[in-house]
Amino acid sequence: MPNTPYQSTLGAYWDNFLGQAPDWYKSTILFFLFANPVLLAIAGPFVTGWCVVLEFIFTLAMALRCYPLQPGGLIALEAIVIGLSSTATVEHEIFDKFSVILLLMFMVAGIYFMRDLLLFTFTKILLGVRSKVLISLLFCGVSALLSAFLDALTVTAVIISVAVGFYSVYHKVASGKHYQEEHDHATDEQIDDIRRDDLEHFRGFLRNLLMHGAVGTALGGVCTTVGEPQNLLIAGKMGWDFVEFFTRMAPVTMPVLAVGLLTCMGLEVLKKFGYGEQLPENVREILEEYDAEESSTRTKRETAKIVIQAIAAIVLVVALANHWAEVGLIGLMVIVIQTAFNGVVEENQIGHAFEEALPFTALLVVFFAVVAVIHDQHLFSPVIDYVLSLPPESQPGMFYAANGILSAISDNVFVATVYINEVAAAFDNGTITRDQFDKLGIAINTGTNIPSVATPNGQAAFLFLLTSSVAPLVRLSYGRMVWMALPYTIMMGLTGFLAVQYIL
Repeated sequence: MPNTPYQSTLGAYWDNFLGQAPDWYKSTILFFLFANPVLLAIAGPFVTGWCVVLEFIFTLAMALRCYPLQPGGLIALEAIVIGLSSTATVEHEIFDKFSVILLLMFMVAGIYFMRDLLLFTFTKILLGVRSKVLISLLFCGVSALLSAFLDALTVTAVIISVAVGFYSVYHKVASGKHYQEEHDHATDEQIDDIRRDDLEHFRGFLRNLLMHGAVGTALGGVCTTVGEPQNLLIAGKMGWDFVEFFTRMAPVTMPVLAVGLLTCMGLEVLKKFGYGEQLPENVREILEEYDAEESSTRTKRETAKIVIQAIAAIVLVVALANHWAEVGLIGLMVIVIQTAFNGVVEENQIGHAFEEALPFTALLVVFFAVVAVIHDQHLFSPVIDYVLSLPPESQPGMFYAANGILSAISDNVFVATVYINEVAAAFDNGTITRDQFDKLGIAINTGTNIPSVATPNGQAAFLFLLTSSVAPLVRLSYGRMVWMALPYTIMMGLTGFLAVQYIL
């Protein structure tokens, strides 16, 4: 029996809802939207608030099925409508973290205009070092060093640009002709199998480097005031400058850094948790051919572009290290310098630089709406009250653990903000001593930065990587990201806990 016009119209609406997402996913989101008001009436706002947080985490976990902005946005919008939070709180959360939004809008775009320099530099490193262990250690170590003086999101944008560049080169150059020349006695079917096998191994190789680099941003980001947004907030509350912040954190951050780098090496040697993928020889040859061709055909104009990008990179590092301005404004400066001196003057040319970051910026604003629900419903208050009731000698370790767990499922900036405000209030009231205040400040900073590598929810840099254009290219899903981060979470998290509990 043919469909009636009414049925056809409903089917069209269903097909349009969340686009190409699977039907089971669409049904799940609709169930969430229907269940929340019912749950609010039955169980109250506290339980419903936690359900909203878990539902939003679900949309992040399914990021490769459907970009989280749309389903997560619907859940956040409903939470505001049913009174779990208000637009005023959302606005406060957004403006309170506006520096992060500026960073995403301009700094990521600034890195886009450095892609030629980045691809040139990292291609030389990749082709010059054959040891996978050493390459992985370089990616992790360099990311940590850069994150200590820049910002984890900025460094993640660099890593993503490099990975996309490598993948694009292989995808553009790898052809049947190249494989036919290398395997002249193979059939077309065999050549296709070899090419598919090389692509899978190359994806695994890039996944490894991306995860090592992302973890490196956490290792370095925890060390200084500019590494993560919450670090500056904590330093302000504690009255620490750049040097004192570093020295105060060092008893925890330096052992964690050492263990993190050793874990990086161990994973590549043992080839566990998805690590140990080697660069296929055919792919290496393609990249070498590309590099040789680029070097031989590079014009003076192209060389001048790379030089300008290098100058802009130096200005960027100096400006960020000396904190000339907010990170996002420095990114805008870098955009202006590079485009002006490299002849990028058309609006559509500049517009491409913002395509990567702006969808994620919108997602981050939705995330702040969920954070507003956490704030208004006091979802973390029971944990904070319990930890402050413990004996003073137990508090640093428990603060570290509680911060780590909550940061892994929420936002480490928000968790750090809530905790440091509560601890500062306790100090002002005379509840804790200055020495205890210092220890708890260190525990809060390290707790929100180190164990939060467990999931993409904890750190904006990890979430940015998961929702970037490179994630589907290399098949980096939410579940795979959590699995690959697990050994780092265990080793770094445990080291940090022991250092906070017994070294401080």
